[in-house]
Amino acid sequence: MGRVRTLAQVYRHFGEVDAAGTSPLYERVAVALSESEEALRAIEAAPARKRHPTVILAALHDLALAGRAPALSAAYASADSVAAAGAAIDTLLRMTDSVVAIAVRRKPWTNETGRGAVLYPAIAEAARRVGANAVGLIDVGCSAGFNLTVDRVGISYSNGQSLGDPSSPVQLSASIVRDRPVPARTLPEVVVRVGVDLDPVDVTDAEEARWLRACVWPDQAEHLARLEAELALAASAPPLLMRGDAVEVLPDAFASVPADALPVVTTTWTLSKFSLESRLRFLHRLDEAATNRPVASVSVEGVGVAPAIPTFGDRPASGHSIIGLAVFDHSTLHAESLGRSWSQGRLLSWLADS
Repeated sequence: MGRVRTLAQVYRHFGEVDAAGTSPLYERVAVALSESEEALRAIEAAPARKRHPTVILAALHDLALAGRAPALSAAYASADSVAAAGAAIDTLLRMTDSVVAIAVRRKPWTNETGRGAVLYPAIAEAARRVGANAVGLIDVGCSAGFNLTVDRVGISYSNGQSLGDPSSPVQLSASIVRDRPVPARTLPEVVVRVGVDLDPVDVTDAEEARWLRACVWPDQAEHLARLEAELALAASAPPLLMRGDAVEVLPDAFASVPADALPVVTTTWTLSKFSLESRLRFLHRLDEAATNRPVASVSVEGVGVAPAIPTFGDRPASGHSIIGLAVFDHSTLHAESLGRSWSQGRLLSWLADS
């Protein structure tokens, strides 16, 4: 019973704290699950790391979107939290094996916005430094590849600046901290888009796209509409996906970029998942690729995470990230910090001289 009580506390906290005020449906569903010993036992059929509410609720939502849990689907569609709670428990008990199988196969995904607002000016700056008229984007930890559409989104900043395509179906916004504006440069032509991930998501695959929808809380219509726009934009120019460890895959990724284009490797809160040794090997791969042409790396990582990127003297785990730019040209490495970012790219402070 100790394990059940601990799991019950996790689900109650998720409902009463994490979902409260944001998702009335998930608030009620999570609390109902926490109060059902049968439901908790069913959840315990999943591996411990797959029992978290974000995973189990997404698995249930996936079944609803697939038409395999019609009562739950109807409750979500009508935003009936009481009916949704009952249908969620019923679906979990009737389809435990299916819920567990989805939870085991999939990893939770968050529909985060703002990364493009940070990446766009940094990639444009990388191209300017090298004098590049075309770039090949290589996103490491690409997930669904939304970072690879950075040149095709519209971005509005709180100081009145705008970048990108104002007619794009995907519009991002970010707040500028302090007075310095971001550089008002247009990205050069993107000639190739490459996503590198241990488990990349192919947005042209119906089941994988459905999983991304399942990870959006069902009563968050605005988030779902944004995801649909991002899915459509990514699917209209699907990237080349490379599955595997980035250190091993990067040589093939660089080989896919035409000789007359600047390869720009982007990482957003990815390198923290690497060991220090792997981060240094990652840096070495970039250096190796720059034997015959320049290579650039744009990173948005926690303080001290991206190797060679200065930290402004900031302390690690300080609550913000450093926007870093590293340019490799033959045997020369020029690395600098362009600014700081908070809240997954929703706030940024541009500090570099441009």
